Amino acid sequence: MDCDVCVIGSGAGGGPIALTLAEAGYSVVVLEKGPWLTEDDFFKDEIACCRRNTYTRNPREEFHVIEQDLGAKGWVARPTYDSNFDLWNGNMVGGSSNLMSGFFHRLKPKDFRLLSEFGAIEGANIADWPISYEELEPYYAKAETVVGISGRVVDHPHQEPRSTANFPFPPTLEHPVAKWFDETCRQESLHSIPVSRAILPHAANGRSGCQYSGYCGSYGCSTGAKGSSRAALLNRAVASGNCDIRANSHVYRLDSDASGRVVSARYYDEGGSASLVRARLFVVACQAVETARLLLLSDGPRHPNGLANNHDQVGKNLLFSATAGGTGKFVYSDFDEEKATALKIRGPFVNRALQDWYYFNDEQMGDMKGGTIEFLFRHPNPIGQANRQKWNSGRLLWGTPLKRKLKSYFTDARYLRFEVFSDWLPNDDCKVSLDESFKDKWGTPVARVKIGRHPHNLKTSRYLGGKGYEMLKAMGAESVSWGTSSKPPTNLMAGGCRFGTNPILSVLDHNCRAHDVENLYVTDGSFMPTGGSVPYTWTIYANAFRVADKILVELDGLRDSGDL
Repeated sequence: MDCDVCVIGSGAGGGPIALTLAEAGYSVVVLEKGPWLTEDDFFKDEIACCRRNTYTRNPREEFHVIEQDLGAKGWVARPTYDSNFDLWNGNMVGGSSNLMSGFFHRLKPKDFRLLSEFGAIEGANIADWPISYEELEPYYAKAETVVGISGRVVDHPHQEPRSTANFPFPPTLEHPVAKWFDETCRQESLHSIPVSRAILPHAANGRSGCQYSGYCGSYGCSTGAKGSSRAALLNRAVASGNCDIRANSHVYRLDSDASGRVVSARYYDEGGSASLVRARLFVVACQAVETARLLLLSDGPRHPNGLANNHDQVGKNLLFSATAGGTGKFVYSDFDEEKATALKIRGPFVNRALQDWYYFNDEQMGDMKGGTIEFLFRHPNPIGQANRQKWNSGRLLWGTPLKRKLKSYFTDARYLRFEVFSDWLPNDDCKVSLDESFKDKWGTPVARVKIGRHPHNLKTSRYLGGKGYEMLKAMGAESVSWGTSSKPPTNLMAGGCRFGTNPILSVLDHNCRAHDVENLYVTDGSFMPTGGSVPYTWTIYANAFRVADKILVELDGLRDSGDL
């Protein structure tokens, strides 16, 4: 036996497991496909970050096949190297949590019982969670301290119950436009919510505070202020002396014995050599698509269709987020000198959201589950923004007209935007399977991701998008545009291995242990039967801490009985 626990994947689902068990004295091996980057490797380099595959996989060597309904053309499948529809979100130690914006909201109590509260919707596989908000709440609170979440609690109609009065860290610096937002909310009888962030406002826990460069989402943090799994959790796990992180280790199969237990994880190391890790317990946290793919690839004597898939549930009910977005233009010359100067300030965050329509009643739509509207400045990436200015009513601009438009864009105004987060309803046409026709560089079948959208998604996101539009107009923005998209945001993925009480309809039990594999857990976002109307990361962190405590009890029992 090489270790007590083998964790596959090192992001928000893997980090809490490794930290909890390593600090309790158990030996942990973490296998991570990507490299081990540190603060010294992260730069505000748009080419590396957002124009090339620096932090993700080579799309010609590792890719997915995306199947989409194209209307008259029917369902069409294309590899991602051909479609540029990239599902990789950050392959490195700490995973995509290194690159997140860190907008952290909790789910609300009703999110855990969506079916019971709002009833069935035809064509949607909605299910209540097997745990309650009350069971997860202590771990939301734990994540606030351990991960390092900053913010300020205010009363609003949909404020979830808390066991602590406030966040352990004060809010990050806020841009002056946040006060304009607050004042507009008062005038419109809305409730401005300061957004909590997984970003330290000052040095703490061996990490530095935010430097407010203005480049946050999609970028790695060079100070360690961002609460990535690597910076906040895995560095501590390694410091315990009980955690061995093996970077550049691609796991391609989990072996199981005649009894159905997992006995080893097979992986290719940095040099391409095949190796394996033997452990007592295995935790898979590869992010939704790759977790489902790994389990489907891992057939065995008791699992002919893949690990934990004896009831054909692995890969089903994949989740993204229903979304809408819009942008408003704040022209400096429309304001007095004091306000214009304030508007030009770079670096601090807006940190404001609306949840007035998280649940609502509408005359035409009835009682509805709505969502969150997040407000932020348009991403500052100059290459991407400049590239968009070359178009004018669908025609290319050249020469002096292009120069004038570029100058105006970068010097005349600031752009405030909003993003909508609402439930992506699970359905039979949104799932992960294996595509035997396409192989990665190791000759292994890639994941085929079928992305079917329930029409209710668009209904909700349109409603919320209209509210975001109205807010920007009320703030005085010009040229406000908004819309919805049927294309899902690929940085918001969950589901595929939902947990539940019925092993016929779920993959995992309420503790995220596979129903039919007694020593296998799944702790990334795959466990979620529904996603709620907020970004997933805080819930993934909280649940992983919860499951880590369950595993700890199991290991303590084995040690006390002499079986460890």
